[in-house]
Amino acid sequence: MDLHTHSTASDGTLSPAELVRAARTAGLDVLAITDHDTTAGWGPAGRALPPGLTLIRGAELSCRWSGTEPSIPLHLLGYLFDPDSPDLVAELTRVRAAREVRGERIVGLLRADGIDVSWPEILAHAGGGTVGRPHIAAALIRAGLVNSTAEAFAPQWLGERYRLPKDDIDVFRAVRLVRQAGGVPVLAHSRASRRGRIVPDSLIVELAGVGLAGLEADHEDHSPAEREAVRALAGELGMFVTGSSDFHGTHKTVRLGAYTTGVEAYERIVATASGVAPLTRPADLPER
Repeated sequence: MDLHTHSTASDGTLSPAELVRAARTAGLDVLAITDHDTTAGWGPAGRALPPGLTLIRGAELSCRWSGTEPSIPLHLLGYLFDPDSPDLVAELTRVRAAREVRGERIVGLLRADGIDVSWPEILAHAGGGTVGRPHIAAALIRAGLVNSTAEAFAPQWLGERYRLPKDDIDVFRAVRLVRQAGGVPVLAHSRASRRGRIVPDSLIVELAGVGLAGLEADHEDHSPAEREAVRALAGELGMFVTGSSDFHGTHKTVRLGAYTTGVEAYERIVATASGVAPLTRPADLPER
């Protein structure tokens, strides 16, 4: 069970249909599609669902905690929520629009320094998906300026010099919105110090109080010690833990199913959710 993956609906390199087929080929029995701030991949993934694979529909919400200065960005995985919940739809729409504005501004900074990348071309390659820095990284690779996504995210490129802040959702509001929509909120890679600053355990305790249900423990950006720390905190708070690849296709080297979630955690997610149900066969789903 791999409960954190991305498609071309955000910044992955496989289409939603290709993603579910690849998951089955990899031997997975459960896959969550969790594109950034969008449910656009739900329909195509559901319609292409191969036999033997259960699809968990979700999203990865771009969040922020303002309890310190500067504020700390966070990612919240929301599973099986109602995609028509008005307040959640409004926030996701706002964040996607802000992400696009940010992307265009980053391209403007690059072009001001004589770096020949094109915003219309980046949009075209994104194919209508949620535009993020990986799409700009791909443009830098196509231009022959860097050799990989990892190199594009180095400090002299998108990691620092050409990095701008995102307009994210307050993490407390995000947890409440997912719950309000009948979904199950899980904090992604919360101890991943290699990504930058991490939040204190006291914040996670507070988030548990407003509905945070689980913590992602097994993730490529967690060291063994960080995984164990996540498990220990989850045990203290009565939360479940998940494991996931955070698969992005060729944007990352991690493979589908590299880290997985246990049956007990999966069953708790399904039992808690009241938004939408897992899909076990192709469904006639609307585009979103």
